[in-house]
Amino acid sequence: MGQVIGMDPHKRSATIEVINDRENVLAQGRFGTDRAGYQAMLKLGRQHKDRIWAVEGCNGIGKHIAQRLVADGEIVVDVPAKLSARARVFDTGQGRKTDPVDAHSVAVAALRSKGLRQVVAARGRQEVPVRRPGSRTAQHRPSS
Repeated sequence: MGQVIGMDPHKRSATIEVINDRENVLAQGRFGTDRAGYQAMLKLGRQHKDRIWAVEGCNGIGKHIAQRLVADGEIVVDVPAKLSARARVFDTGQGRKTDPVDAHSVAVAALRSKGLRQVVAARGRQEVPVRRPGSRTAQHRPSS
């Protein structure tokens, strides 16, 4: 594995840290999640060859930014919050959270862990049958 870009995502910002396979920090930054901030973050990430993006919480707060990265052709893995928290405690000796420390912990957790789930592009909305209470027939609603 070349470089890992660890990300601590939030609703309006994302903090990243790029590390190599020896856990040396190559770059860091905090970016807005608006178009300009995302493009600046992507540009910084693409300066590093043979990279993967490690995003904390791809089924939660990190879902949208992870999907944007996948749509732009990037390789993204999901780092569970518990795994990055464990890396943070082992690396720092304490559990204090800051965005840069979290981004570092996500990157280290991804570098050290095998079998992390690779994020794939979300499918379009599908119709899912839903039974309404007191109804004999299923009604359809779009899934999200």
